[in-house]
Amino acid sequence: MAPRNDVFQNFEEEDSASDSSTTVLDDVVQTENVLRVPVKIVWRNVVLMGALHLAALYSLFLIPSCRWQTLLFGIVLMRLGGLGITAGAHRLWAHRSYKARFPLRVFLALIQTLAFQNDIFEWSRDHRVHHKYSETDADPHNAKRGFFFAHVGWLLSRKHPDVIRKGRSIDLSDLHADPVVRFQRRVYKPAVLLLCFIIPTLLPTYWDESVWNSFYICALLRYTLSLHATWCVNSVAHMFGNKPYDRYINPTENMMVVLGALGEGFHNFHHTFPSDYAAAEFGIQRCNTTKMLIDIWCFLGLAYDRKSTSIDVVKKRKIRTGDGTNHTALLYT
Repeated sequence: MAPRNDVFQNFEEEDSASDSSTTVLDDVVQTENVLRVPVKIVWRNVVLMGALHLAALYSLFLIPSCRWQTLLFGIVLMRLGGLGITAGAHRLWAHRSYKARFPLRVFLALIQTLAFQNDIFEWSRDHRVHHKYSETDADPHNAKRGFFFAHVGWLLSRKHPDVIRKGRSIDLSDLHADPVVRFQRRVYKPAVLLLCFIIPTLLPTYWDESVWNSFYICALLRYTLSLHATWCVNSVAHMFGNKPYDRYINPTENMMVVLGALGEGFHNFHHTFPSDYAAAEFGIQRCNTTKMLIDIWCFLGLAYDRKSTSIDVVKKRKIRTGDGTNHTALLYT
């Protein structure tokens, strides 16, 4: 997956000349016909991310003084924001693995804004680039550049030129045509301020929680934890786990990520069959919260046209390219 924050540059900004906020760490090196581009730190992002994590660390000391309703509210917000990413930006808009009616699209856009991982258009664009050019220089969070880079380092440095160049070739016409996506993009910054920070801070005062506690717990700590849950899909699920579907690619099946990211950790399956709405082998029901909710929405008539991969195709692919393991499926029998 490809989460980003609104403070991070878009393709157009990053195509411009570097400014005082960046520092060149390496010289350009030509090795085996591969151009190694200088790594440029975006110090503004480093400072912002560092401040966020220091605030989140401080928030941990406030937990004993919080009301239980505040902690529960923070957890609910984190799960809702995660759902906005998994069911919304990822499976609906980035992959078009199912269709959603207007009311559901509006709801998913709202909770995707709550997550504050960039607007739907940019999130989906980056994710499509990630899939098309996975583990190459054009991959925004290329896992072959190391765990830290895949997890968060890619947000602290300027994009590789291939990410910008090849990203412009991705078809985004469906996103341009969606009025929900267009509207969210227009109002994204004030909407993030309201949904990600102001409401989570003010609503807990209804049950007599202090503004101080609610701001640090429900806004900053919740936001930081949700970022790491998403980032683990890019790092942990690209490095640690088994590969029952395709042993030749980096993505893996990782149960820790499944639990933390609402079912997104069946990543070897997802990169093998990216258009499947379940993002996991059929028969795996528990822990794939996103799939279960999409099924419920379809039952209620809010969603339809789920794309899935036949069991026969999956079995043949496992025999042909899998690594022979299947431990995740055994957990659900």
